[in-house]
Amino acid sequence: MNRLQAELRRLYRLGSLEDEGNRSEDFGLISPDGGVRAMVLELARPADWTVLSTLWQGVQVDLELPAPAIAVSGIDGYQLWFSLSDPVPVVEARSFLESLRLRYLGNIAPGRVAMRPSVEASVSGPGQHAKMVPALWAETGRWSAFIAPDLAAVFSDEPWLDICPSPDAQADILSRMVSIKAEDFQMVLGRLSAEAKTAPSHMALAANERGGSKSDLDPKRFLLDVMGDKTIELHLRIQAAQALLPYFESRPRSVT
Repeated sequence: MNRLQAELRRLYRLGSLEDEGNRSEDFGLISPDGGVRAMVLELARPADWTVLSTLWQGVQVDLELPAPAIAVSGIDGYQLWFSLSDPVPVVEARSFLESLRLRYLGNIAPGRVAMRPSVEASVSGPGQHAKMVPALWAETGRWSAFIAPDLAAVFSDEPWLDICPSPDAQADILSRMVSIKAEDFQMVLGRLSAEAKTAPSHMALAANERGGSKSDLDPKRFLLDVMGDKTIELHLRIQAAQALLPYFESRPRSVT
């Protein structure tokens, strides 16, 4: 095992060395019982570090968590790789990433944001987690790679490397990364969930970031928009539907 492999195992992988040689390239990112230590959020089409850096910085300043590793995808985006000290269920990992997306990227079209692992993932397999970095994309001949924060903006136009990154340089970048402790992850996940539940203010912020002023919004129209917006978390849409009930219950019934 070289230094890069050791750092990837320390931060992201699961499973035994004996098993790793007999599984797909995604082995170790999702355990057979559906646990993960790696959570990946990608912003693409186009790559925009100015936007994603808001999330990267907010995780550290607002939520007081360790910085995620930054990577270029090798195709058209930036990735943030979060490391957990202990595995969590896929559904918790996705809830965490979705909360971050709504909090920091609420004005970004959902189609530009990818989150891995997928909700359906329960065992390791293609398409259920992100492709391990660094990796060569055969269709383009370009490489994904972890990059240093002070160089992130340089890759906005070309989020890839044309040559294989140095394993030692990649290991050096990862050696500075710290895993999120289990208690800190649960505390922040609970905080983000509570913020979402409190919320007409949370929903209003999401709507405001999508292009409207809260002062300009008709309340009924706003709630209808939230209820019908499939990019907003389901429990928030349910709250919007509940808030709408008085509008409809107060209508006079027609006489037939």
